[in-house]
Amino acid sequence: MAAAQILAAIGEMAASNPVILVDGRSGAGKSSLARALVARWPLRGRVQLVALDSLYPGWDGLDDGVELARELILTPHARGAIGVWQRWDWTVSAPAEAHAVDPSLPLIVEGAGILTPATARLGDIRVWLESPPASRRQRALARDGETYRPHWERWARQEERHIERDQPQRLATHVFPVP
Repeated sequence: MAAAQILAAIGEMAASNPVILVDGRSGAGKSSLARALVARWPLRGRVQLVALDSLYPGWDGLDDGVELARELILTPHARGAIGVWQRWDWTVSAPAEAHAVDPSLPLIVEGAGILTPATARLGDIRVWLESPPASRRQRALARDGETYRPHWERWARQEERHIERDQPQRLATHVFPVP
């Protein structure tokens, strides 16, 4: 349902290179929704997808990852310039290879924290996914297993700060409940 509504909104836009921001807490379904949008993209050509999991610089890096996305991806895209960002290598805790973002192509950026007052003005469609804590935790741990378990609370505190400070639900153009 969420993908269908967002795809319809994209189809109604006059832009050939819209920016879609997908936010929600860990395990809410951001990545699944973003992949569904890419698979069913309604416009000609391809769409670029950037997952903030590739930018967060470690387990304490929610805010820093969002700032990197704003500075290196969203702002250049809005200005018609190529954005270049480096993937975070979680294994060695250091930046890895670089990736370019083409401003002429549509862009989806998904990840916890992406909807802030500074990024919202750079997104044409802004999505917030709301899901109960038990469901989110079950999905996240099923996805990431024991790697994530010791960091769940640490990450959740960063998400809570983001929600209190930035009120992403209010910045969203679309809010969807996820069971």
